[in-house]
Amino acid sequence: MGDTDMGDSTSPLMLRRRLRTELRAARLDSNLTQEQVAKAMEWSMSKMNRIEKAKSGISANDLRVLLPFYGITDEKRTGELVALARAARESPWWSRYTEIAPAKLLELIDYESAASAVSQFEPMFIPGILQTEEYARAVLQVFYDEKSAAERLTALVDLRTRRRGLLTRENAPHFSFVLDESVINRVVGSPSIMSRQFQHLANLAKLPNVTIQVVPFTAGPHPGMKGPFEVVQFADTPDENIVFLEGPRGDIISDDPEETENYLKAFKRITAASLGPSDSVKRLLQAADEMT
Repeated sequence: MGDTDMGDSTSPLMLRRRLRTELRAARLDSNLTQEQVAKAMEWSMSKMNRIEKAKSGISANDLRVLLPFYGITDEKRTGELVALARAARESPWWSRYTEIAPAKLLELIDYESAASAVSQFEPMFIPGILQTEEYARAVLQVFYDEKSAAERLTALVDLRTRRRGLLTRENAPHFSFVLDESVINRVVGSPSIMSRQFQHLANLAKLPNVTIQVVPFTAGPHPGMKGPFEVVQFADTPDENIVFLEGPRGDIISDDPEETENYLKAFKRITAASLGPSDSVKRLLQAADEMT
């Protein structure tokens, strides 16, 4: 069995994916179909599919019944898999924000935490995961009126700040960001807030797993003008990549392979029209100087 050390991630999705890989391999080794397993376990096919696509966890009790059916009776291996199943059902750090944050955003963070690569285009604002606390507060105040509880605003800012830890954690995904030049020219909060935000971006761009590029106005029309999007990729199963779309009527997460592939192609076209990474950082630092 593969390594089941759970100290490298608090992502339930990553742990579910690790467990489902083990279980799917065991099922195939036993020459069993999903239908046969579902019938033997008295599960619906939808439950069987959710477990094997890592969309839901499996209880320790169900797992203890399933493993012998797969021919797994070794106590040590059973204990490892049960421990993995239990860990995968534990609440992650972002669950404390369930009452105040959009459900799709928290779902996105779960996907990001299990990803190998994240590609994001943003035409209006600095991406949330790259925002300084003061920039985040200035943005959120626009979308939450003065009557909104200050506690909620503070919690949402805190969520954005904590999410930033994903950039620097061990085995972090590779993040590629492309910002439309309008993001640089739109003053959020104040010129001094913007200047510090640009400096922050330049510092983050030094991370080995972070690339930040700017698509200039001179590039003309490009596919990103339709709106912001983020593609989350998984190295082991590209067919399970997802795309996150923000819109005025709510956020959408799609796992349709054709749709995610189309957005990946669009991202590559936008990147090709962008300034290179070093020139983009120069542009950000220039903007920081102009704002002071």
